[in-house]
Amino acid sequence: MTAPAVIEGRAWVFADSNIDTDQIMPSGAFRMAPDEQVRLVFSSYRPGWVDQVEPGDLVVAGRNFGTGSSRPGAQLLARLGIVALIAESINDLFFRNCVNYALPPIECPGIVENVREGDVIRVDLAEGTCTNTYTGVSLPGTRLPDMLWEIIVAGGLYEALRKEGYI
Repeated sequence: MTAPAVIEGRAWVFADSNIDTDQIMPSGAFRMAPDEQVRLVFSSYRPGWVDQVEPGDLVVAGRNFGTGSSRPGAQLLARLGIVALIAESINDLFFRNCVNYALPPIECPGIVENVREGDVIRVDLAEGTCTNTYTGVSLPGTRLPDMLWEIIVAGGLYEALRKEGYI
């Protein structure tokens, strides 16, 4: 698998700060099969969202997105077809889980104020820039270190370890 250096997708905006992993993946999801777990993503926070999201979409979020436990919310977002997470800031553990599940995470201060839901955002992962194709506003985000980018390109941590012969 090779991840593209430039991604474009329709934005879903979750502007609140401190959206936690319980809101992304409720505890009831643990008792379900993986393909059923995705039905509960944001179910208490934004009911019906999973019926609207399409593969190729991306999430734009506020500060400290993914705070809380190490629930595999990033994996569920990737299973839904989300191609990138762009947030004002991302909780460190959730950030690393995004990398581990090959979901590119970009921290981009000012993104929430410059994106409306439904706008198409172009993310240059090599540069870390995020451009609203509707308004033309381009913001500098944090570029991923090469080591983390290599894990994403490999298809996630397990695939990277498999390719290196560790598993």
